Amino acid sequence: MAAPKRVLVPVGNGSEEMEAVITIDVLRRAGAEVTVASVEPDLTVTCSRAVKLVADAPISECAAQEWDLIALPGGMPGAERLRDCAALTELVAKQKAAGKLHAAICATPGVAFEPQGILAGKRATSHPAFSGKLSNQEAVEQRVVVDGTLVTSRGPGTAFEFALALVKELYGEEKMREVAGPMVMAPGYDASL
Repeated sequence: MAAPKRVLVPVGNGSEEMEAVITIDVLRRAGAEVTVASVEPDLTVTCSRAVKLVADAPISECAAQEWDLIALPGGMPGAERLRDCAALTELVAKQKAAGKLHAAICATPGVAFEPQGILAGKRATSHPAFSGKLSNQEAVEQRVVVDGTLVTSRGPGTAFEFALALVKELYGEEKMREVAGPMVMAPGYDASL
């Protein structure tokens, strides 16, 4: 039996809780080994709507590890907290350079990935309030954009589609449908995946 896919979901104060939890939950339903990493001094982070999440580890303990996917939630100022974490910036740059999956949703594509050069030469989307920051405007209206090893999405309302797109990229379409079925996703959820 193959080893489970290893996924890193970093969180910080002000991260969007729906995006973080839905991504973590859906990937775990698919069988991924998901590590939630805090970019803050403490493991407990206070999300954008005051929901508290307890991370599994500090980001410093995750920096030297290999990941099949690194997926960043959005939220403000969470996207800035992720952007300003040097250890995470280095991890994502290494992930991209290695040709491995990396993903961001909501504010994070525009606030973190664009200024760090992660979106260079790629089609991407972001939350409407931040999509103007993307240098490539070709796909900003799409709910989920997959361009090679980069996956981006728009916000809390697209979090399930985003997470299922990540399942599809990690495990294939059959696993995505197997996970989506019991969650009673609305017909057509997969139209853009």
